[in-house]
Amino acid sequence: MSLHSEGAPFVTSKILLSGGCVLILGAKTSNLTQADVLMDDGVVAEVGIGLRARDAEHVDATDTIVMPGFVDTHRHAWTSLFRNFGDPAGSDVAPMPADVGDHFRAEDVYAATLIGLLGAAEAGITTVVDWSPIRPDEDLADAALQAHADAGLRTVFVTAPHRTRGDDATGSAIPQLVARLTDAAGPSTGIAFGSVLPGPSDLERVAGEWALARESGVRIHAHGAGRSGHGVISDAAARGLLREDVTLAHCFALDDADAEAIATSGASVSLSPSSEMASGLGSPPTQQLIDRDIRPGLGIDDERLTPGDMFAQMRATISLQHATVFDLKLAGKAGIPKLMGTRDVIRHATVDGARVAGLAGVTGSLEPGMQADVVVLRTDRPNIFPVNDPIGAVVWGMDTSNVDWVFVGGRVVMRHGVLEVGGRRAGSLATAARQRVATASGLFVGAAPRGDE
Repeated sequence: MSLHSEGAPFVTSKILLSGGCVLILGAKTSNLTQADVLMDDGVVAEVGIGLRARDAEHVDATDTIVMPGFVDTHRHAWTSLFRNFGDPAGSDVAPMPADVGDHFRAEDVYAATLIGLLGAAEAGITTVVDWSPIRPDEDLADAALQAHADAGLRTVFVTAPHRTRGDDATGSAIPQLVARLTDAAGPSTGIAFGSVLPGPSDLERVAGEWALARESGVRIHAHGAGRSGHGVISDAAARGLLREDVTLAHCFALDDADAEAIATSGASVSLSPSSEMASGLGSPPTQQLIDRDIRPGLGIDDERLTPGDMFAQMRATISLQHATVFDLKLAGKAGIPKLMGTRDVIRHATVDGARVAGLAGVTGSLEPGMQADVVVLRTDRPNIFPVNDPIGAVVWGMDTSNVDWVFVGGRVVMRHGVLEVGGRRAGSLATAARQRVATASGLFVGAAPRGDE
């Protein structure tokens, strides 16, 4: 099942990136028009001009932007078999996870998770929070964790209780599940607990599960906050559930009390703007968060109806906020908010995302001592040349074709636009898995155009 047999990625203790425009994105660190980045033993050792290092692999970063790798704070990698499915308004809607999830075998979970994570790597994403509500069978979870290890990214595997209808008897197994997954995970994968915020009447059950997760020492990622309705988040905060160890995903239906509860509790928020809008969940509450100095991270969610790269998420986020401001102006409202800047949204996709993922101080910037999770973006391509402002170029102009090198913990994951791990074989595994799952679940998923095309 593992792809490592095809040849392990290149590893060296020192790599020197020289002559690029360096976006450090630290709290108090200036970006540099032209500089060098030295990675040593998996961390950022030094950033400066004219650096020298013996025994270092040298990478000429001229005509590139060197920056922290993107952080995807919420993705369902196991749904990647049905990415780019098509028009949600047509008769052939994208299959829901509930329709196909019980038909996944271990090899299907492996293939889906691996192709999803490799797609993230190819897009310059170095950290992925993978929210995986797969069945609790040991072989399925182990297959997902093997895919995490083989993809070579920094990941957080969020295990969510798999309930059958009317079954709530999962809470007591949380410590054992967390312990088993922690033992099975690779060195670059952390474990977190996934939860779904229910209506007010079920908060007692959630409180018990979260207490067990906290006793196990893992972060909590709460899913579906918007579906729960107004007031559920503030009710959860009133019960003491919301703390700094909580990340809330899909907060698309906040009232003022909910937003204030998030701000005062220190909980984090992950927004998946493309997915939330394309699937009809609603517009992300970007302005409500900004007004309260809540800095969200950005996520993909799943790729059935949304792009799998962070360039698209940054543009969706900043465009939606600008549209909100312009609508207020057109309506003649007073107290118009400021327009979100490119420097704000690129931080949402990097250093803010690291905090939302529970990895603050580990990744998200190129400050010395941080893990060397680095992406090198080409600036000599027609889609971006000439570069007038490097951050603006990344946010407004670039796409996955600009991604040239990707490093995770100082290890090469992508070199000159080519993944080190076998993407072709991973694609074959995913194609076979998609066909098997589609057939087993009664879906027809083919390569031919559908509908009246």
